[in-house]
Amino acid sequence: MTLLELQPLTLDLAVGAAALVVLVFDLCFDLKRFAGHLSAVLLTAILVASFYVDTSGTAAFDAYVGGEAALYFKRLVLALAIVGVLGGLQHVGRHTPLRQGEYYFLVLLSVLGMCLLPGARDLILFIVCFELMGMPLYVLSAFAKTDGAPATAGRPAGSASEAGIKFYLVGAASTALMLFGGSLLAGMAGGTSFAAIAAAPTTPLLLVGMLFVLAGMGFKLGVAPFHMWVPDTYQGSSTPFVAFLSAAPKVAGMSAAVLVLATALPAQQRVWAPALLVLCPVTLIVGSLLAMPQTNVKRLLAYSGVAHVGFMLMALAVGTPASVQMLLFYLLAYAFTNLGAFLVVHAVGSHAGDDSASSFDGLAQRSPWLALALLIFMLSLAGIPFVAGFWAKLYVFMIVYQAGHVGLVALAALISVLALFYYLQLVKAAYIHAPPRPDRIRVSKSLGFAIVLCLASVVGIGLWPAPFLNAAGRAAAPLFEPAPLPAVRSARKTPRLASLRSPHAAGPLHPLSR
Repeated sequence: MTLLELQPLTLDLAVGAAALVVLVFDLCFDLKRFAGHLSAVLLTAILVASFYVDTSGTAAFDAYVGGEAALYFKRLVLALAIVGVLGGLQHVGRHTPLRQGEYYFLVLLSVLGMCLLPGARDLILFIVCFELMGMPLYVLSAFAKTDGAPATAGRPAGSASEAGIKFYLVGAASTALMLFGGSLLAGMAGGTSFAAIAAAPTTPLLLVGMLFVLAGMGFKLGVAPFHMWVPDTYQGSSTPFVAFLSAAPKVAGMSAAVLVLATALPAQQRVWAPALLVLCPVTLIVGSLLAMPQTNVKRLLAYSGVAHVGFMLMALAVGTPASVQMLLFYLLAYAFTNLGAFLVVHAVGSHAGDDSASSFDGLAQRSPWLALALLIFMLSLAGIPFVAGFWAKLYVFMIVYQAGHVGLVALAALISVLALFYYLQLVKAAYIHAPPRPDRIRVSKSLGFAIVLCLASVVGIGLWPAPFLNAAGRAAAPLFEPAPLPAVRSARKTPRLASLRSPHAAGPLHPLSR
C-alpha cells in the first residue's frame, strides 16, 4: 500500500492523530483544563480541511471507499462532535477535572470509528469500525460514576454505573448478533467484501444472516423492540455526553444500515424492506406512547428519539436513491435539533439540580433566549413549519407516499400530531407556568455558543433547505453504484450528478432544486 492509496483515509488518519495529540498533551503537560479546547480546535481544523482535501478513491485493497457518501457522514459527525465538545467543556471540567484528557481522548476515538464506518466495504472492517465507535461510548456513559454521592443534575448516585453496564451489555449482545450474522453472510458469499456478498445467490442461510445483522444494528440504533437500553442510559449518563450520544452515533449507525442494505444486500430488498416496514409502525408507536407519561426530560427525549428512528426507517425501507436522499437530510435536521435540545436541558438541569419537566417552569422569565431555543428545537422535533424538522418529515412522507405506503404515512402523520402533546408540555412550562424562583439561569460561554450553533443550523436549514438536500442527493447516489472492482480501483471516476438530475432520483425535490 502506497501513500497515494491512503488518500481516501486522510481525514480519518487526521482524527486518529488528533486523538493521540490530545492523549500526549494530557500526559506531558499539566494543562488538563485545555484538553477540551484542543479537541475542539483539532476537530474544527479537520472539518475545514474536508472541504479542500480529495478523499475519493479506494484504500486497503478495496476494503474502504471514499467519495461523496463517506464525506457527507464525516462532515456531519465532525460538526456534531465539535458542538458536543463545546457543550460539555464546563461540565467535564467541573465534575471530572482530573480525567479531562481521558474523556476527550475517548470522544475522539469514537469519532474515528464513526468517520471510518461510512467508507467500509468489507465485513471485517465494518464490524471493527462499529466497535471502535461503540467501546469508548460504553466507558463515557459511566464516566461520571464518581461525581459524588448526592444527586447531581437529576442523576442519583450510582446511576451512571447502571447506565454504563446496561449500555455495555446491550452493545455486547448486538455485536454478537452482528458477528454471527456476518459469519453466515461471509460463508454464503465465500468472502467478506460487500461486493462478494452482493453477488452471492440468495439462500435461506444468507437471509438468516442478514436478519441477524439487521437485529444487531437495530439494538445499536434503538429500534423497537430493541430499545430497552435507551431511556436508562440517557437518564443515568451526564447530559452533555447524552447530547453527543443522541446525535453522532445515530448518524453513524444509520449510515451503516444504509451501507449494508444498499451495497451488500440490494438483491435481498424483497426480504429486508417488508421487515423494516413492520418495524416502522412498532417503533413509531412504542416511542411516542412511552414518551407521553414521562416526567424526566431526558427519558422523554430518549423515547422521542426512538420514535424518530421510526421515521428514518420509513425512508430506508423504500430503498431508492431518492428515499436515501431524504433519509440523509432527515439525519442532518434531527441531529442538530436533538443535540441542541439536550444542551438546553443540560443548561436548565445544571441550574435546577434535576432534569424534571418542572425545572422548566418560568424559563421564559428566567432566561428568555434559552426558552426561545427550547421552543424552536421542540417545534423542529414536532415537524412544525418552517424549521429543519418540518422539511425533513415532509420529504420523508412524500417519498414514502409515492412508494405506495399510504397507510404508513397516515400513521406517521398521526404520531406526529400525538408528539405535540409531550413536546409542547415543555414549551407550556417555559412560557406559561410561574417560575419557582426568580433567579436567572447563567450559561457558560462555550455551552451558550454550542446552543447558538445548533439553533442557527436548525433555523438555517429550515429557511434554505435546497443546498442541504442537494448535498444529501450527491451522497446518496454513489451508494447505489456497483462496487468497484480491484482491477479498476485506481481509475474510479463515477459521475454523481446524472442520477440526481433524473426525476426518479430527485423525486419531489426537483422543483425546489431549481
